[in-house]
Amino acid sequence: GRRESASGVLREALSRHAEARERFRKRLAEAGFGTEESFSAAMMSDGALKELEELTERYAADLHAARERLSTVRAAAEGVHAPDMAALLRARESVSAAREELARRRGDAEARLRNLEEAQSRLENLRGRFAEEEERHAALARLAEVAGGTRNPGRMSFERYVLATLFDEVLVAANRRLDLMSRGRFLLRRQTEPQDGRMSGGLDLEVFDTHTGRERHVRTLSGGESFLAALSLALGLADVVQAHAGGIRLETMFIDEGFGSLDAEALDLAIRALMDLRGEGRLIGIISHVAELRERIDLRLEVRAGGGGSVAAFSTER
Repeated sequence: GRRESASGVLREALSRHAEARERFRKRLAEAGFGTEESFSAAMMSDGALKELEELTERYAADLHAARERLSTVRAAAEGVHAPDMAALLRARESVSAAREELARRRGDAEARLRNLEEAQSRLENLRGRFAEEEERHAALARLAEVAGGTRNPGRMSFERYVLATLFDEVLVAANRRLDLMSRGRFLLRRQTEPQDGRMSGGLDLEVFDTHTGRERHVRTLSGGESFLAALSLALGLADVVQAHAGGIRLETMFIDEGFGSLDAEALDLAIRALMDLRGEGRLIGIISHVAELRERIDLRLEVRAGGGGSVAAFSTER
């Protein structure tokens, strides 16, 4: 019987304990605490509470004193009107701006005066040298006309004349190559007469077509023919540079694309010309996607695309 009585008391105590815990949790939530641990951490010691109470009392006393001072100041300011500070500030800014503008205009005037005085001094010095310079200029002007080519029929300057002389040498060397690669059809020539009276002449190119017996502009060449002409000019230029450089050799040449526009016979002639260069001790590098070149080149650096990216490797297989 005592055990059953004690069990009933325990159940009642547990029920009250649960109710108390529930009320405690609600009070924690109302007070802004998320957990019991945060509540325990926020609990202050008696000493801290005492310090907080003292601080609160001092704050209340300071607030009361401040309110009394505010009341005193308001009573003293009764009937006193504050000046229009905005208008006063605008007036001050206006006066300051006017003063700065006057200072700027004065500085500009002084600077112009100094510039005019310096210009006057320079003009006086130049008057004494004008006649001498004018006489000198006459001779130099004549020399400039001759060098600039403004008076000769071809409007060719001295610089273009020298370049044209060297260009003729390049064309001689280039035509030896082009005659082979075009099977004797094309010859490059330098136009001696200007095509436009407003522009200098002497360095424009034309091509002589043995099939028609006429000259025409190089712009009329097809893509493959233009490539052969450009390749011939590059090779001819290399020959002339070596001839004039005195011991300097252009031993390496790279050609980027261009072979795709050639037919089979033209491609064969171009490759033969390049092979002849290799026989002269030069290194010829060709960058191309043309498959036929693979059978003609012994050593190749091939770039192949793959799933993991492009791969480059040397190959000697044909």
